[in-house]
Parts: sequence; C-alpha cells; structure tokens
Amino acid sequence: MKNNKGLTGLIQQWVFIGPALIFFALIVVTPFLMSIYYSFTEWNGVTTTVKFNGLDNFKHLLFHDTDYRNAFWFTTRITVTDVILTNLVGFLLALLLTQALKTRNVLRTIFFMPNVIGGLLLGFIWQFIFVKGFGTLGELTNLSFFQLPWLGDAPTAFWAIAIVSIWQGSGYLMIIYIAALSNVPKDMVEAAYIDGATRLQVLKNIIVPLIMPAVTVCLFLTISWNFKMFDLNFALTKGGPFNSTESVSINIYQEAFRNNNYGLGTAKALVFFVVVAIISTIQVMYTKRKEVEV
Repeated sequence: MKNNKGLTGLIQQWVFIGPALIFFALIVVTPFLMSIYYSFTEWNGVTTTVKFNGLDNFKHLLFHDTDYRNAFWFTTRITVTDVILTNLVGFLLALLLTQALKTRNVLRTIFFMPNVIGGLLLGFIWQFIFVKGFGTLGELTNLSFFQLPWLGDAPTAFWAIAIVSIWQGSGYLMIIYIAALSNVPKDMVEAAYIDGATRLQVLKNIIVPLIMPAVTVCLFLTISWNFKMFDLNFALTKGGPFNSTESVSINIYQEAFRNNNYGLGTAKALVFFVVVAIISTIQVMYTKRKEVEV
C-alpha cells in the first residue's frame, strides 16, 4: 500500500511539473547548452559545416575585439548610472506617495505608466522628443539645454539614454518601495520621533534597514535591466554616434545577425552571461547581509 501511494504521488507530481519541466528544458536549457558548444566554433549560422576552433573566439574577445570592450565599458557606465539614479528616484517617489496626499493614487498611476510602454516604442517617442521637440523649444526659447545635440554627440547621447531609462524604470521600483514602506511598523517610527530622532535619522537607522529586502530586489532588477539593455538603446541611437553608445547586447546582435558570425557572437554572449551572473550574485549576497528582521 505504501509503495502504491508513493508511486501515485510521484505520478501526480510529474503530471503537474512534467510539462513545464519539458518546455523549460526545450526552450531554455537546450539552447543554452548549444550556445556553449557554438561559442567554441566558427559558424556562420547558415551552413551545416561547423568548425571547432577551441578558445580562439575568447582569445579574440580578450586581445583583439576593441568594439566589444568599448561596448562593455559603455554598458558598465550606463548600468552604474541608472542603478543609482533609478533606485534613488523610485525611492523618493515612494516616500512622497506614502504620505497623506489626496492625489497619491493618481500620481502612482502616472509615474508607473512609462513602464507599461515597450522599449522600442518608448525609444522612438523619445527620439522624436530629443530631435524635433527639443529642437523646436530651442528655437523658441534660445535655451542652451534644448539646443544640445542630444543624440548626435557621445556625452549627450549617453545622458539621453540614461534619462529615458530612469524615466521608464523608476515608476516600477516605486511600487516595490511603496509596498516595503507600507510594512514598516508605524509604532517603531513614532517611538523614534518621541525619543527625539530627526527625519533623516529615522530614515537612515529605521526605515532603510527595514526595507532592505526591497532594496535587494530593486538593485537586482535594475542591474539585470541595464546590463541587458537593447531595445531602448537600439531605438534611440542604434549604438551611435560612431558606436559610442553601443551596448553589449547590440554588439552581440551585430556580430551574430549582421556579420553572420554566430560562433563569435555566442562566445560574446557567454562571457556577458558569466559577468552579469557574477555581479548579480555578489550584489544579492551583499545586500542580503544588510537585511534585518523586525
């Protein structure tokens, strides 16, 4: 009887998780393992002939591919900028919209809406704003801010991408931070004020430590979003001017689908995956240690 019950339970488990496991293996695991194999080959993605070349692709990335290194440097800079500013803006919006404001629900909706718009569409909208909208405002007001070559110069193009990315992502993080702030015990905050603590002291010593689980999630999300940035970057600048804003994702896309060099492209993607995985793991481990229990 016990054996029959155990067998029945095993069958039930496989009925529920089996289809999902099979699809996960076909859609995620198998392509990932194939990409590892192809990263050690020379293949154009069309012919059936696949030439094994060992570590040549990785040697090329480390010692000869300056475009890939430049793309990595740009991606690192934009990620650091966006992670800091997106979390800061999202947290400040959450602090504001957890106050007793009559319009806070409307404001929450307004600030969250940019996240609903797809990256490509958002990029094309802001491209029109930077080129046509700011150009018209510059002619009307003669303000130098609107007359800058926002997408035509490397420094301004960097900040154009950063501005749009922060504008899109801060509303999503705001919702997470609002949920975390709503769970902070009010009696603990009130006791701190009664003891003479200032707002800044309460924020630093009580609120921030108690919402560290949300900080862990938000940092992980923004790091992964910005390292993988493709659609927004592609729609705004396509990596220009002169590849100065080319992200790693665009560089991989160009190598694999434009240059028809799938072997080198998958090698770039594999290195990129390992770097992002290491950085994300370190971030999660570090912020997890900062979490406290009420």
